[in-house]
Order: sequence, then C-alpha cells, then structure tokens
Amino acid sequence: MAVTDRCNLRCFYCMPEEGIRYLPKTDLLTNTEILRLVQILARFGITKVRLTGGEPFVRPDLMPLIRSLVEIPGIQDVHLTTNGVLTLPHVQELKKLNIAGVNLSLDTLNRERFRSITHRDEFPNVMRTLDALLESSIPVKINAVVMDGKNTDEIISLIELGRHNAVDIRFIEEMPFNGEGQHYNRLEWTHRRILHHIRDHFAELQKIHDPESSTASGYQIPGFVGKFGIIAAFSRTFCGTCNRIRVTAQGTLKTCLYDAGVLDVRALLRQSSDDAFVSDQLLQAFLSRPKDGFEAEASRSSNPVSESMSTIGG
Repeated sequence: MAVTDRCNLRCFYCMPEEGIRYLPKTDLLTNTEILRLVQILARFGITKVRLTGGEPFVRPDLMPLIRSLVEIPGIQDVHLTTNGVLTLPHVQELKKLNIAGVNLSLDTLNRERFRSITHRDEFPNVMRTLDALLESSIPVKINAVVMDGKNTDEIISLIELGRHNAVDIRFIEEMPFNGEGQHYNRLEWTHRRILHHIRDHFAELQKIHDPESSTASGYQIPGFVGKFGIIAAFSRTFCGTCNRIRVTAQGTLKTCLYDAGVLDVRALLRQSSDDAFVSDQLLQAFLSRPKDGFEAEASRSSNPVSESMSTIGG
C-alpha cells in the first residue's frame, strides 16, 4: 500500500534527479479510504499489509494511520518500507505498536556514494535509524538495489552487516521503474551473477528454506547472525508463487508490478458505499491476474515500463 508518491531522496534507480511531477494531495487515498480498503481486503483473508511510498514518513498523518491499521480484525502483520531519513523519532512507538518489520532502503555504506546515488546527504540519519531499529529488536531487512558501476563493490560489505546483527540483507535486481526507462542495454548484475559474486567470497554459504510465496531466495553464512536474500525483480523467476497485490498512491490496483494498473480503486471507493460491490470488483481483478511479469508487461497498452517506483509503491 503506497501512502504517498512523494520522497525526500532522488535515488538513481527510482526517479530522475530533478524529481517527478507529484500527484495533487486530493488524488491520494485518504486515511479513511485506506482503512476501508484494508478492512475489505482483510475479509478476503489478507493478513499482511506493507506501507510504502515514495517515502511513507513524508505523509504527515502516517502514524495515526498505522495506529488504526494494527487494530483492524484479521490484519496480523503491518510492515513498513522506508528510506530511514525521517523514521528515527517514531521507532519507539513503532515498537509499541508491534510493527512486524521494517525494510530499510540502503544501497551503500559510504556517505559520499550515498550522496551520489540519492542526491541527498542523509546517510548519517539513515544509519542512526538502522541502529535504533536493531536496538529496539524490530525485525529489519535492508533493501539494496544492485547497480552496475554504482555499488557492486559493496555487496560483500553489506553482507558483513549480518555477521553480528540480526538483519536480513536483500539484494534486488535493478528494474526500469525510474521515471526514465532502462538504464542499460542489458542487465549485467542478474540474480545469478550476484549469487556467484557472493559465493566467491563465502564458499560455505548455505541455501535456506524460503517461506511460501517469498520473492527472495534466501541464504545463510555459517557463523553469521543475519542472513541475506536475492530478489530477481527484473528476471521475474518467482512469479509462479507470488501472491502479492499492490495499491499505488493514487489508488490504482496492480496485481503485478509490471502491469499498467488493472482497477481504479480510488474511484470505486469514492463512488460506492457498498463494500460488497467493491469486493466483487476487486475479486474480478484478482481472478484476471497475468501468469507472470512478462505477460503483464506485454499486456500494457501504454509505453514500455518507465514510470517511477515512487508512483508505483516501492
């Protein structure tokens, strides 16, 4: 669930340095609409909600929304994906609210490189957030997008974060959702190359069991407290077991990251007070889900994939 398309960083793989044209706030789902939608989805058996953006904490009423979400019957886990810049003041309340986990976007451990990738000098704030999350024992995953010529020499350093910390490092293939389109003629750092690179340094790494419908292929290095995983987001090797749905900041339902949007949920919620009718429209969209991300991309009537991840909900 993307709660905003706004972000306080300008990451290379997400949007152009000059940013994107943000939606008017009236085009975003309100807290009331989000809560109604989640209540409807909970009746379908959905138990997990992840809030994302843009950067969720740019939304001023985020914490009241979270307080209400965790009270919805049937919702067992509320997760957050954040860049960590504005998160620190809220860590203790997130702990009290029993947030199930936080995914922290962190592509480098070098301050100058962080500035180069994000076009902002916010690395110290992000690291303070990471320290606070670990200290609070909130489960933490670090999302690192692997970018050719940008941060591939730091893959091992990022894994080393898990030597003494209970953190799950996720290496993600770069996707063309950056507001500009594909950065490369071909993806050099595929999930296979990432794994081979890691195995060259840690030959003893072990494959671990992946939870049902996991998008990541997980691994453990003997002696490490944490673990790591690789997400084949561009290669799309996990599509056959993916059970995720996505709602963008403007209320568009996506049953696949690569589709162009399959249902205007915002319009449904604003035009009908009948939850049964909304439920039926959602169910029809779920039943029409493409078999994989390649079919979803091929079905797009618009131009090839190039929208910013900030507008989709990263």
